[in-house]
Amino acid sequence: MNLDPELIAADWIGAPPVAQEMPGPWPIRSARLEVRPATREDLPQIWAYRRLPEVASWMTSAWPGGWAEFEAYYLRPDCLSVTLVVELPEAEGRVIGDLMVRVGDAWAQKEVSAGARGSVAEIGWCLAPDSQGQGYAEEAVRQVITYAFGTLGVRRVVAELFADNLPSRRLCERLGMRLEAHMRADSLHRDLGWVDGLGFALLESEWSGADPQRADSTRRSPDA
Repeated sequence: MNLDPELIAADWIGAPPVAQEMPGPWPIRSARLEVRPATREDLPQIWAYRRLPEVASWMTSAWPGGWAEFEAYYLRPDCLSVTLVVELPEAEGRVIGDLMVRVGDAWAQKEVSAGARGSVAEIGWCLAPDSQGQGYAEEAVRQVITYAFGTLGVRRVVAELFADNLPSRRLCERLGMRLEAHMRADSLHRDLGWVDGLGFALLESEWSGADPQRADSTRRSPDA
């Protein structure tokens, strides 16, 4: 499962949605892409690919309520504020995907809990089908990981996936993320029933950032 904002949104009873600050400068530019915070005006382009069955298969929701349900959810401050869009400048800024980065607290004993606040970022990604297979996902997620370790100052980045989502699993591996957990039949998929989940992670001290030597192979990858 590619993580997306609705997967980990805080839905605590009685707790109002809270926006997360996403300090700039923006956009973040890579060789071919630009990444920036999502706005309300981006939602129609995001909806255009997230509503597709081949995309929704690995997402938390297939949006049975249609556009109205999708828009209402993404306009929640705790959702829109953690969503980034991936733009292709050569295509006049067309949005080809979206990313999620949500900062949270690591577990800690009470006496040292202050040191764990804001130390973990959970990331997710979703790319339009017609933009897959060209290395865009890896290029964009590398920028987001660098942003999380640098600007956001976290010490650990994590991602959780359906085990059967092979493209996302391979992406985590190419990024150098470590498989830390394989959960047996822990997630209920709308079509596949109970399936396995995977947990990947990466520490700031392990991050090497962009890898120019891999640029050619990344662009040829069929999985991103």
